[in-house]
Amino acid sequence: MKAQDCSQHLGRSDHLILYHYVLEGALTVDLIDGPSVTIRPDEAVIFPRNDKHLMHGTEAAQARSALDVARIPKPGDLMAIDHGGGGATTRIVCGFLGGPALAGDPLVTSLPSILIYDGKTARSGQMVREMLTYAADELDAGRQGSDAMIARLSELLFIEAVRAHAEALPDESQGWLAALRHPGLARALGHLHAYPERAWTTNELAKEAGMSRSSLNDAFAGYLAATPADYLTNLRLRLAARELEMTHEPIIAIALKVGYGSEAAFSRAFKRRHGLPPSTWRQHARAKHQG
Repeated sequence: MKAQDCSQHLGRSDHLILYHYVLEGALTVDLIDGPSVTIRPDEAVIFPRNDKHLMHGTEAAQARSALDVARIPKPGDLMAIDHGGGGATTRIVCGFLGGPALAGDPLVTSLPSILIYDGKTARSGQMVREMLTYAADELDAGRQGSDAMIARLSELLFIEAVRAHAEALPDESQGWLAALRHPGLARALGHLHAYPERAWTTNELAKEAGMSRSSLNDAFAGYLAATPADYLTNLRLRLAARELEMTHEPIIAIALKVGYGSEAAFSRAFKRRHGLPPSTWRQHARAKHQG
């Protein structure tokens, strides 16, 4: 099995969305304490929460840690794995999306442990196949810019897989993705995410969504098990955590940016959610990445 992986430079990402795309052969993935799937050329398996898994070809094999067989040809190169032998060749390209404060993201939490991208049926399939094949050849040759190419393709794969998953949800589904199929609720969520700093009232949000106040409350409760106010608070505090970790902005500036009128009000809300005041939480978050 030969794999190439663009995930050695994780930066300050504390959450990874990992994928494996098959160029040649067949890849079986066994999720620890979960399902097993087999994918073939033009297909990818995506792990929204980066759950632990084993992967192998069509023959039985002894498990080895990827870190034990991975290599970086020279400093600055992408990680490569060339492992196995004697059986049918499987060639894959691996990649990831990463970022801070994604663990509580509503999209990530609403997805299953495994997503499958089927390039044979997706409208983007031919383009993804050609570009990933080209990118794999570029990686083999060690040419500059290959990592940036894989990064853009990683985003496309994830978007296409999520889109296919959302379209296949049963009509009675609940959760964040299902909520996006409700026209009024989708408009309300769009406004909250676009303007989290705004002092939204339920009446104002209902007007923007083209719904009555009671209908909006019912939709939030039915799809998201939350009130509009609770959803907005969660959104603000998640955005604030990301700003605290990734920037050097003063705490008052972050408080105002996410919709709190004072540093004191923000600190109280943040401590209720995270158990620490913002300044202490920021110190711990940065120490974790430096450690």
